[in-house]
Amino acid sequence: MNEKEIRPIAPPVKWMIDNAPVAYDRALSVMEDRVRAIHAGEKSDAVWLLEHPSLYTAGTSAHDEDLIEPDRFPIHRTGRGGQYTYHGPGQRIAYVMLDLKKRRPDVRWYVHALEEWIIRALAAFNVVGERRDGRVGIWVDRGGGREDKIAAIGVRIRHWITFHGIAINVEPDLTHFSGIVPCGIGDENLGVTSLVDLGLPVVMADLDAALVSAFSEVFGETES
Repeated sequence: MNEKEIRPIAPPVKWMIDNAPVAYDRALSVMEDRVRAIHAGEKSDAVWLLEHPSLYTAGTSAHDEDLIEPDRFPIHRTGRGGQYTYHGPGQRIAYVMLDLKKRRPDVRWYVHALEEWIIRALAAFNVVGERRDGRVGIWVDRGGGREDKIAAIGVRIRHWITFHGIAINVEPDLTHFSGIVPCGIGDENLGVTSLVDLGLPVVMADLDAALVSAFSEVFGETES
């Protein structure tokens, strides 16, 4: 997919940022309200950057056997695609609420664009994020056959309006991923990493700036 295919003409996107952890149930409620308002033509598209307290979420494809420590953190069943994942402090969540009818009503295009957004944001820190066939998310080659996941993707679309989105590891406690088989990946050569784990002294505000810049490159205009 070339850049012309990725960058449609589209209305500006409102950015919302929460610096304090947001409870998962509250986040779901806010997203539902925004999606309804976008569908009704009452509010603009939006991207919401936030962190959650430590928790596990189970997507529509989650398998019970992939939940290794069910008592470790609260578990939230959610309507997004995907399997189990961990969310917690030090991980930037970006909930993306876009009307694809005004951009491109194509699910495969949208997921590819989310991947491209992450890859370009990581490139701001000289991190090479890569797609892998058969594996959702963005991966980093650690050498010697080892690959670690640095970003997860889980989407839901209703009336061609998106919600849920992406999660990028800045400096979460990576041991918390051991309570699940993240995204169903149990291969010993596949793990989880973060920007700080890669030796980069990145803080959340640094990633936010990279996400805003890369978003406009991929999806078009934004507003503050």
